[in-house]
Amino acid sequence: MTRIAYLDGEFLPLGECRVSALDRGFVFGDGIYEVSAVLDGGLVDNDSHLARLVRSVGEISLALPVTLERLIEIQKELITRNGLVNGVVYMQVTRGPAEREFGFPAAPKPTLFMFTQTKEIVASPNAATGIRVKSVPDLRWARCDIKSVSLLAQVLAKQAAAEAGCYEAWMVRDGFVTEGGSSSAFIVTADGTVVTRPNSNAILPGCTRKALLALAAEGAIRVEERLFTLDEAFAASEAFMTSASTFVYPIVELDGRTIGTGKPGPIATRLRQIYVDFARADAKLAENRP
Repeated sequence: MTRIAYLDGEFLPLGECRVSALDRGFVFGDGIYEVSAVLDGGLVDNDSHLARLVRSVGEISLALPVTLERLIEIQKELITRNGLVNGVVYMQVTRGPAEREFGFPAAPKPTLFMFTQTKEIVASPNAATGIRVKSVPDLRWARCDIKSVSLLAQVLAKQAAAEAGCYEAWMVRDGFVTEGGSSSAFIVTADGTVVTRPNSNAILPGCTRKALLALAAEGAIRVEERLFTLDEAFAASEAFMTSASTFVYPIVELDGRTIGTGKPGPIATRLRQIYVDFARADAKLAENRP
């Protein structure tokens, strides 16, 4: 079937969507994006993603062109029109078309573009086998807490990982792991404590990370938010990553070195199941379904 997208008030076949070549998202990377997971036809943890979208646009003084209520309506309409069962809804808002001047245009007309992607999140083989990760220098700017469409550093990081036969890259700054190219980073210490870097301008405040930390607390799993080094990761009993489009993936190898037993560990496996159960329950709620 033809994939349907949304662009500035219209539902269109994806191949017919057209954005101005002078759009500031294209010329400057002047825009924000967000991704919400869809499981069994329902949105997962969507309020958290929309809250982060609002925060990010606010940090760059960009107004959403529609209300949040309308944004949710569009998400659900896209799910329906595309018959999406499992996957994601991508949302992007830019400052819109204007002459190429660095300062904001006096009367911006933001561009809102949204589309869906099919993805088998729960049944992914990566969850069963675990993934390999490569460390790279963190070359990003100082406001990584803003979910900007300017993703060149992440593109280069993930390409380096792919060329090394790895699924993800872990970025390192000042000797400490910040986060993955498109995920939050976790290790598990020998005593079973889950360790992850605390939120700051150095990392994106992950929505899946946030929900998982709350679920871990409910499950009596110890969590410590602090910086950790690559050496600590090499010595960890387990490691894993989280993101909206993967939920929880165990990490079994880092820079060619085996993590733990080289197989998905019990804590990562348990946390993934806990999160999948949460996601299925959330997706079933009436307010999250078309």
